[in-house]
Amino acid sequence: MIKKQLHIHSFINPWRGAWSICLLLLALSSCRDDNIVVYPISHETGDRVMTEYIGMYVLNEGNMGSNKCTLDYLDLATGVYTRNIYPSRNPNQVMELGDVGNDIKIHGSSLWMVVNMSNKVEVADAMTAVSRGHVDIPNCRYIAFDGGYAYVSSYVGEINKESVVGGVYKIDTLSLQVVGKVNVGFQPDELVVSDGKIYVANSGGYQALQGKGYDRRVSVIDIATFTHEYDIDVAPNLSLIRADGHGRLWVASRGDYQKHPSRLYRLTKDRTGRMAVTDSIDTPVSGLHLKGDSLYFYGSTYASDWKQVTQYGIIDVNRCEVVNTHLISETAEHPIKTAYGLMVHPVTGDIYVMDATNFVSSGSLTCFDSKGQFKWTTRTGDIPGHAVFLSKTIKR
Repeated sequence: MIKKQLHIHSFINPWRGAWSICLLLLALSSCRDDNIVVYPISHETGDRVMTEYIGMYVLNEGNMGSNKCTLDYLDLATGVYTRNIYPSRNPNQVMELGDVGNDIKIHGSSLWMVVNMSNKVEVADAMTAVSRGHVDIPNCRYIAFDGGYAYVSSYVGEINKESVVGGVYKIDTLSLQVVGKVNVGFQPDELVVSDGKIYVANSGGYQALQGKGYDRRVSVIDIATFTHEYDIDVAPNLSLIRADGHGRLWVASRGDYQKHPSRLYRLTKDRTGRMAVTDSIDTPVSGLHLKGDSLYFYGSTYASDWKQVTQYGIIDVNRCEVVNTHLISETAEHPIKTAYGLMVHPVTGDIYVMDATNFVSSGSLTCFDSKGQFKWTTRTGDIPGHAVFLSKTIKR
């Protein structure tokens, strides 16, 4: 059943009735320039999951230039999925979230959303999704945290302009002010904090477009001094990076689409204490999620007829090998067209696959149980690709 509603569920909105009245008045008074208040739409998935994790936010990228980045919310306790919650929670923000949502994380009591082409990091209350402000960061990409600081990777330069060295910006999470910046490689994407260091996967995407070749390096920043220490040569066109519970790094390379295929690399510390490549796994990787010692992944290849084939699996981080290549069981009634994001419930092991479908209209979120059996699917905003679980134990 699809229905319009003026609120998210009560644990997110303790002022439920008053807020609904407020929204009605806003609809009449029209505080937006376009005289429209956008209401969220909800759908019952029929699946109720009772753990400390009460919900999951899904950030939809939206097509570049369309200003259609949206935020959805899955209430795990009630099984209700609600699309596009941000406008009704923040009716005074005319442009809403902006253009191209690229990352989403929760730190402390705040929800942090990296909005790439709008050159900002939007910060909201994690429980209510009400805006607390934003930080201006040029061509921002991904975010990580350590203590009272957020670290954001940035391409720095503009698309279709001369490629420049990328950077990592340091943000005070209380004041929402930029307090530092370190240069890294070209077009840095994901970054991760581990053992007093920030590790940044550089893609060099703009460099390649200009015929200069992809970047191959993971840049290492010392957190204490906030300075660039050294670079690790890995492979061309790096994208994703994770740190496991044993001090190792896992870095995905998209490859150069010619001589070097997409591949996953494991990095460990050498005798000098520096990270270096020690192993690799010959499998394409487009998405990763780490749960314990299991690294969930999906990756796409093309058959001889150019039909895209996507594999979903699990890598054992200790054995450094793929131990499952049939993670989910797709159904003919609910196929996944274009996998674009992957999340695994920290307690139940339920698997959530974000599907960008055709990249121009609504995507979908499909849930499988821990054994990979289909549970339910629902529509999302355009191009869902990033998500984060909300715990009821977050620090206020």
